[in-house]
Amino acid sequence: MFVKALPSAFTIGNLFLGIISIILAFNDEFGLAAILVIVGMLLDGLDGRIARALDVCSEFGRELDSLSDVISFGVAPAFIMYGVILHELGWIGMMITSIFPICGALRLARFNVMTTNPNYFVGLPITAAGGILATMALYHNLIPASRVFLPIAMVGLSYLMISRIKYPNFKKVGIPRAAYWIIPVLAAFVTFVFVYYPEQASKLIFLPLALYALYGLKKNYSSRKKKREVIVQDSYDSKFEM
Repeated sequence: MFVKALPSAFTIGNLFLGIISIILAFNDEFGLAAILVIVGMLLDGLDGRIARALDVCSEFGRELDSLSDVISFGVAPAFIMYGVILHELGWIGMMITSIFPICGALRLARFNVMTTNPNYFVGLPITAAGGILATMALYHNLIPASRVFLPIAMVGLSYLMISRIKYPNFKKVGIPRAAYWIIPVLAAFVTFVFVYYPEQASKLIFLPLALYALYGLKKNYSSRKKKREVIVQDSYDSKFEM
């Protein structure tokens, strides 16, 4: 029974951190709130892998994961960003704050009903978008022209979530069944690192997430460019055949 409940325990842990993150944001503890979102990313990355390793995947777990993600990586980062900077923009800040979790919910709903290639996601995963947003909020004082850049970046991340851009799916990288016992130890270790060395750990997590988001844009641009070149070449060949 415990083994079957283990993946859901990680999902609920992620949801718990998301709720506490929102509470901390209301109390102006934006740094700690952002760190909890990032720690939640670890739990979110493990629940599915554990379920597949233990062969206990279920529709219940999938739906619970999506609902938790909307809170932890949609609502929580949006509230953090609102408290950090968007509250200064009045109703525009409210709109941007609302758009982010809405786009995240749309992206998750589309993911749940689509039958897609397991090797890639359609649209930027809400986990990555929320992690990037939380990290930017954590270091907003170090970002030049943050009052302009951060709202634009938040809208951009919202668009990427509902876009048709393809992103690699690393969640299919499995964990051997014999190694699942080490997962709680790893989770505790990573949580310790983020609590006691938050700045160093957050900087390390931001770079790969940002590169992941940019990779999808670059790949999409290259794909569109290649298609245009093929269309132009076909048109050119047809012209000479006539």
